Amino acid sequence: MNDIQRPSGIRAIDAEMARQHADARATHHACRERAAGIAQALRSTKRLVMLGMGASHAVARAVEPLYRKMGIAAVSLPLSEQLGQPLSLAGHTVLVTSQSGESGEVVRWLDEADLSDVQLFGLTLDAGSTLARRAPCLIGCGGAEIAFAGTRSLTVTLAMHMAVLEALGSDVSDAARVLETPPTADVRKLVDAFGNVDAIVTSGRSLQGVAEAVALGLMELSRLPCFALEGGQLRHGPLEMLGPNVGVVLFKADDHTAALVDGMAETAASAGSPVIVFDASATPFNPDGGTILATGARSGLAAIFALLPLAQSFMMEYALTRVSDAGTPIRSTKITRSE
Repeated sequence: MNDIQRPSGIRAIDAEMARQHADARATHHACRERAAGIAQALRSTKRLVMLGMGASHAVARAVEPLYRKMGIAAVSLPLSEQLGQPLSLAGHTVLVTSQSGESGEVVRWLDEADLSDVQLFGLTLDAGSTLARRAPCLIGCGGAEIAFAGTRSLTVTLAMHMAVLEALGSDVSDAARVLETPPTADVRKLVDAFGNVDAIVTSGRSLQGVAEAVALGLMELSRLPCFALEGGQLRHGPLEMLGPNVGVVLFKADDHTAALVDGMAETAASAGSPVIVFDASATPFNPDGGTILATGARSGLAAIFALLPLAQSFMMEYALTRVSDAGTPIRSTKITRSE
């Protein structure tokens, strides 16, 4: 599909994605000073709660394991859950993420939360937002994301976390190299593999947060039901839904969970489901009847940065085969101000 034929909503996402890595690199460097303050708070509390909605929550889920690896007891929760069934935040470092800084839940939580024993910080792309005015924030470069379905906002927010993780002592050199030269690939074979599916399941182990981000984007753009289920959870009953009309998208990093992802690929393929594997392991595995996109061996944040833009391209191109106005919301808004 040429540029003229691509719907305006998809062209807006194309524009966001075209600059997401440059903005992420700039964000990583710009946020280092304030990230050092967040790292100091985390060393003090050793406990982290990340709050957000939608794609912001998915990013938190993606980096949860990375903070835990650094000795931080990290948990991510939807802000709506924290508002309704609050976890005590006393003695915690809290990161509130909102690309717009104006989500309804963010504004209400800032009004209502007891922050007397909380080290609070925000992550946003809008320096003039409510969140940025009311909490010390890391600010992503490039301004607020305009297009519907998060792409650039995810990558830039991950770069903010990259600055914090680096300040905690994590080696982010591999991730930085991926941001310099992000992989590209033709995703048409992946789109073709899902030509007959009516629903999708995304799943991972260490990369479950990426699976959740991509599931959200697939639902927003293709308007098909898409379930994001951690690999173990997918085994405990939901396998019953698999079959030729249910596509399975798996995310695999070069770590100790890789064999578990391979096992799920085999199980899903044997159930008749079309299977796509976004594979950043040293041992790419393609189940019989599956479709694989391998990027070379990477783990942690480097694997996230390598696989996410490829999965974003897939979710866009797949949506174009399903709806004529992909990228133009009919029931949602870019900034969700209502609860």
